[in-house]
Amino acid sequence: MVIKSVELETVCGITSVIPENRYPEIAFAGKSNVGKSSLINALMNRKAFARVSEKPGKTQTINFYLINKNLYYVDLPGYGYAGVSQETRGKWGKMVENYLHRSKQLKAIFLLIDIRHEPSANDCQMYEWILSQGYHPVIIATKLDKIKRSQVQKHLNMIRTGIGADAQTLVFPFSALNKQGRDEINAYIEGLSQQEENAHE
Repeated sequence: MVIKSVELETVCGITSVIPENRYPEIAFAGKSNVGKSSLINALMNRKAFARVSEKPGKTQTINFYLINKNLYYVDLPGYGYAGVSQETRGKWGKMVENYLHRSKQLKAIFLLIDIRHEPSANDCQMYEWILSQGYHPVIIATKLDKIKRSQVQKHLNMIRTGIGADAQTLVFPFSALNKQGRDEINAYIEGLSQQEENAHE
């Protein structure tokens, strides 16, 4: 997918109204510091458009990036970060739930999981919850460059087993460092966009 234009169009805080967008939306979920902003930047082919932070819990809003004036990337707040109060985490959860319920244009949810570790309880909960909302999450196994090539398949299997993924669940390994996996993810998104266009013809 050739990225011609990118703009941060809407930022929704806890009290904001979710926008009713005209174009398809692809949402990105994952725990704090799993590499969500880095993935979005890589897909948008921008160095630092989505803010990358060393500090977990940085994305506290739902950010809507308009891509090529016909598609949205939706960056959801990271979950599982202990550095904010229980109350704030509860509000973020409600905000994400509200978005998943209200969005009429949401076409896919990417769930990011660190390839190095077994999925956390929060990851499993998020996977189950996305399924319960009627969506089938696509897993992005981030930080691919942190493990040996010979270990990749074993770790991908560990993620699949850990979250109880069914055979239909797609898993894309990805490295923000060398952009490995970016083309495959972009091709998948492009396929979704084509389906959408064909459905409207």
